[in-house]
Amino acid sequence: MKNFALIGAAGYIAPRHMRAIKDTDNHLAVAYDINDSVGIIDSISPQSEFFTEFERFYEHAQQLKRNPATALDYVAICSPNYLHHPHIAAGLRLGCDVICEKPLVPTPELVDELERVEKETGKRVFNILQLRHHEAILKLRDKVAAAPADTKFDVELTYITSRGKWYMESWKGDNRKSFGVATNIGVHFYDMLHFIFGKLQRNVVHYSGTAKAAGYLEYERARVRWFLSIDANDLPADVKGKKTTFRNIDISGEKLEFSEGFTDLHTASYKEILAGRGYGLEDARHCIETVNVIRSATPVQGEQGEVHPFVRHLA
Repeated sequence: MKNFALIGAAGYIAPRHMRAIKDTDNHLAVAYDINDSVGIIDSISPQSEFFTEFERFYEHAQQLKRNPATALDYVAICSPNYLHHPHIAAGLRLGCDVICEKPLVPTPELVDELERVEKETGKRVFNILQLRHHEAILKLRDKVAAAPADTKFDVELTYITSRGKWYMESWKGDNRKSFGVATNIGVHFYDMLHFIFGKLQRNVVHYSGTAKAAGYLEYERARVRWFLSIDANDLPADVKGKKTTFRNIDISGEKLEFSEGFTDLHTASYKEILAGRGYGLEDARHCIETVNVIRSATPVQGEQGEVHPFVRHLA
């Protein structure tokens, strides 16, 4: 049984990590968040220590190191995006391996910095890239690999996940903290595309705003038109008023159906990490490079056939 700490315990994704720790028969020893809305801990690990000041959390973790039975083995990180890098480094320097949510860090340079801290501490960083464990994604990857080597698939990716006014008032609406909508809600899709279709060859942005972004990506095995949005006004007419989310991935005329099967992907990720097969810094580098370019690119008028159809409705 391994001892875990959790940073960002009040966040949206934290319960999935708590359950993954429990479902893999491990122990959540201590949790930290500046917010104290963490009642979910009672149903998963009520005996866990909890702190709302990082200094107290860190000192407690240092005290746990004195006894091999209580010393932390892993630190799981679910904090806001802009805090991932310092929290990962802190976890490594506590003598722990680290499991971090997406996006791992905003830039390739920070990946390089974390590699240096890994070497200094002898510990490792793992990124949750849960779509790589989804059965439908794995089947599609096999299908693409089995296709003739010169085949390039035409992909249209649309993801609209409506958010209320609270979003822009939170850290997620601050580009300095979330790194923008394409990074915050899109990074796992870019990782999925790389995982299935190979190396990225071209990256063009057609639209970039606070609530939506769109562009074109060309991989070794695919041409991808993409559109991401948190604006409910972008929902298709047949969805608007009925659902708040619209997800569609069309691959050469065939829809990829993966709306089910998400429940246990964090637990699957934890099992792989604990078995020594987790995804590390170099696995995450590709999607970090992708979003780094998207975030800094100047939008251009797209070439024919490369522009997502939703873009034409934007001013």
